[in-house]
Amino acid sequence: MKIAISSATPNLESEVDLRFGRAKCFIIYDINDNTFYHIDNVQNSEAAQGAGIQAAQHVLNENIKALITGHCGPKAFKVLSLAGIKIFTGVNGSIKENIEKYKNNKLEEALKADVESHWM
Repeated sequence: MKIAISSATPNLESEVDLRFGRAKCFIIYDINDNTFYHIDNVQNSEAAQGAGIQAAQHVLNENIKALITGHCGPKAFKVLSLAGIKIFTGVNGSIKENIEKYKNNKLEEALKADVESHWM
């Protein structure tokens, strides 16, 4: 099972990026075999608009089951939720710390977006 974590750099010691749609990259971590890789999100981190939806589609292409991030807007939240992705927001600390929290059920699943749309 794979999870995605928003990150500024492609390593487990990096801090979780507080911005989902504009994160520089995503760590894709496989819980089953404890391996990871990263995918770039540069094209969305500098987008004028639509970064959240585009980033959501980008991570969905990796067949993830959960997302760990600082904040998630309503449009991205809707795309991810409709795909059955569990979303965990409001996290801080390192990628590695949050993977352990996820494995130990120490993260609280978000029930709605925690920031407003920038284009309402």
